[in-house]
Amino acid sequence: MRKDLLTDTMQPKKELVRIVIDKEKNVSVDPTGKKPGRGAYVSLDPSKIKMAEDKKVLERSLGTKIPESFYKDLYSYVDHQKARKELFGDK
Repeated sequence: MRKDLLTDTMQPKKELVRIVIDKEKNVSVDPTGKKPGRGAYVSLDPSKIKMAEDKKVLERSLGTKIPESFYKDLYSYVDHQKARKELFGDK
């Protein structure tokens, strides 16, 4: 179980995606959950990603400015994962 940064609820790790910031202040999506660095978990709900961008939730949590392009990439990743889950079920 991990805490979803956007909804402030505990959810299974499989239901979330990890965002990680490394020592060089690079922010990236961590689908494996094993990249080194400080991580934050967010829901696999595309509507929540837009909310996170508007409220700067990830910026506050990770302590760095996050470019708009990252949010676009994150939205695409989350949207793809959600569609994949709907097609193939929970594996």
